[in-house]
Amino acid sequence: MAATLRRAVHSENHRLIRSAWLALVLMAGAVALIAYYAPEDADQGLSQKIFYVHVPIAVTAYACFGWGAWKALRHLSRGQAGADMESYVAIHVGLVFGVLTLATGSIWARISWGTWWTWASDQLVLFLVLFLFYSAYMMLRFSVADGPQRANLCAVYALFGVVLIPVSFFAIRLSHDLIHPVVFNQHGPQMAGSMLLTFCVAWAALLALASTLYRIELAGKRIDRRLRALKELHT
Repeated sequence: MAATLRRAVHSENHRLIRSAWLALVLMAGAVALIAYYAPEDADQGLSQKIFYVHVPIAVTAYACFGWGAWKALRHLSRGQAGADMESYVAIHVGLVFGVLTLATGSIWARISWGTWWTWASDQLVLFLVLFLFYSAYMMLRFSVADGPQRANLCAVYALFGVVLIPVSFFAIRLSHDLIHPVVFNQHGPQMAGSMLLTFCVAWAALLALASTLYRIELAGKRIDRRLRALKELHT
């Protein structure tokens, strides 16, 4: 079993290194495009460039929460081995990006509105509700003893939370704030080609970063589980 563990760790390390390098290259490209290629906005000027950071971070948080819900569904419907842990890790990474979303959103609000927060913005408030909902997921998970009951409770909770994702996302279309313009509609992207390219690269970079963080945490938890199993064999 020890030899199997070493092979698994070695293989996982190679995948993590490739994922980390991809994220690093994309992040470097995104920073270069934001700084030197994307044009300044006619209304907000240089401060609008936080759009290329804030929005991709927010959408990445949605993706993490959605992936966590999908894994929760796999756990409940098929009893997929490891799906509960994968759901937990995805939501944990989503919360990290949720904090970054709220932080960058507050900075953008301060620059545009002169205030760090306003309860009048549907998008800000609904994302906060989504963030708090998944924060409560952590409270639920660590208040119940490890086992099938905890896995099932957390999976059901994660599935309920997925309903809030489209509500939060489409709140932009209900908002009339300058800070949250609608840049994608039924006619396609409403931005210049250089802006669209920069946005896509930035989003790809953040998705790659989230994927790397997800893989690292998941690998660590799997190794920990295998080490515990190995220790039990020798006791």
